[in-house]
Amino acid sequence: MQLDVVNHNNEKVGAVDIRDEVFGGRVNADLIWESVVHENASKRRGTHATKNRALVSGSGKKPWRQKGTGRARVGSVRTPLWRHGGTVFGPEPRSYDFRLPKKVGRGALRAALAQKMKEGQLIVVDALAATEIKTKTAAEMLKTLGVTGKAVLIDLAVDDKLLRSVRNMPGIAYLPSGRVTARDIMNAARVVTTKSALEKLQEALS
Repeated sequence: MQLDVVNHNNEKVGAVDIRDEVFGGRVNADLIWESVVHENASKRRGTHATKNRALVSGSGKKPWRQKGTGRARVGSVRTPLWRHGGTVFGPEPRSYDFRLPKKVGRGALRAALAQKMKEGQLIVVDALAATEIKTKTAAEMLKTLGVTGKAVLIDLAVDDKLLRSVRNMPGIAYLPSGRVTARDIMNAARVVTTKSALEKLQEALS
């Protein structure tokens, strides 16, 4: 199977071979889900916290004597049973990251690319570069390629001028092929990749 390769004017300039072991077969949605959950978890800051009875403001003095007052015994105004007291078993700062096997990550990326290809949302271009740093020019190029809404651009190496042209465009991500993940693919309505980057991905995912 082959996919058309187009230039910046959306004109066909060649074709690229698609490997069945990468883009053929059933799309494993479970792998995509697990990879997306892992990346979302790793990006969580985990800085949530509450004050326990050792951290809240208040005296440590015993409010009244233990016996003889007729009231319930209490040792501190910072007790969790009282208003403005400490919190029991509240959230503590933590990391939500967990280890994801490399095979799962590769399988998820393979499935995500296959899904986009089956939906006709994968566009292969001969090159991704800009002659000047200008957002308007980059937006016109994407519009010519039929890219609207969220999109991810993939190349072997990031072109600095194009990166600075698209970085303030909402919903547009520009990534090298070695750093793209299943979450990046599934979060985009269109995937635009260079021929060389697609071939590199196929080698890595075969």
